Amino acid sequence: MSELSADERMALDAICAIADKAIAPQAARIDRTGELSWDTVHVLADNGFLCPLLPAQYGGPEVSYRLFAAMVEAVAARCASSALLLMAQADGMLPILEGGDDAVRARYLPRLADSPALVAFAATEPGAGSDVLSMKTRAVRDGDHYIVNGTKCFITNGEVADFVTLFAYTDPSERSRGMTALIVDKGTPGLSFGKKEDKMGMRGSVNSTLFFEDARVPVANRVGAEGTGFSIMMSALAGSRLFSAAQAVGIAAGAFEHARAYAAERVQFGKPIAQQPVLRHLFADMATRIRAGRLLVRDAARRRDSVGADDRFGVLAGMAKVFASDTAMSVTTDAVQLLGGYGYSRDYPVERMMRDAKLTQIYTGTNQILRHVIGRAVTAAPEPSD
Repeated sequence: MSELSADERMALDAICAIADKAIAPQAARIDRTGELSWDTVHVLADNGFLCPLLPAQYGGPEVSYRLFAAMVEAVAARCASSALLLMAQADGMLPILEGGDDAVRARYLPRLADSPALVAFAATEPGAGSDVLSMKTRAVRDGDHYIVNGTKCFITNGEVADFVTLFAYTDPSERSRGMTALIVDKGTPGLSFGKKEDKMGMRGSVNSTLFFEDARVPVANRVGAEGTGFSIMMSALAGSRLFSAAQAVGIAAGAFEHARAYAAERVQFGKPIAQQPVLRHLFADMATRIRAGRLLVRDAARRRDSVGADDRFGVLAGMAKVFASDTAMSVTTDAVQLLGGYGYSRDYPVERMMRDAKLTQIYTGTNQILRHVIGRAVTAAPEPSD
């Protein structure tokens, strides 16, 4: 990471050391139990890495997007669920940071550094995934409160979050201009939780169903003006796609390292299988795709750091996410194949990485939807030379 400053490289080295010592040894257990690792929450918080994008004025490290992407990749190479914890904190925080007024930011953002609090981003519904405008959750103004009714599902950090950034319609007739973002505190009367999803991969993250039944949320907890929720959501999702791309690169890189170490030791036909030409070609393809994915992530992160969350950043983040997640699925599948029967065994981590990789093709916008979004953007105007 030659683009990082000396201080940033020190921070990256520090989180790599934490991941090696405190996170990697727990990865198999976290996957097996399907429970959030509070040990990981605390070790990240104690070292100031639970919410790295949090600005300094609110007590955070305020790292660059380039560094945050590198941190997510590093943690994901050891444990994808733990990387998702970092991502979920950013997802829930960024709408408040970018869309909230001074008062709401001052009330909620310092909690991410001091408590430390967990936060969630609640948009997806049973009938509104990729088609987010089909959401049914309503927030009706009643004096100095909103009365919220609806259901959200697959919400990362859901039932363990101290507060939730919620997206609901205040005026469904206005479609995208009728959506509003609200902060809902844990313990709010009318907020309850359904089942915790029993997932194929990323099993160490909590994904919950949230039920809102006449939940009273103060107007003071609104993020931005009424009707600005959709634009706030889209900006946050662009960042989330960058994060999921970085996570996917990390998963692929971790699987590659395990496969390479195995191939150097596994002897067949009188020599290590790493020396077999057909497998060398496979390793070449894996390494090339990982590097290309990493460079796409860096390119998008550089754009976000220098220009901000503009439309071009959204396209670059989408490109990075599609390519990196497809790479993660391909590389982890190849890693399982390289290890043969051992790759199919839970005694080795590559089968876990393959299961984890699948989700990166699905969340923050499925790759099918993102290809449509990217294709629409690049056919509407010539591709910039940057």
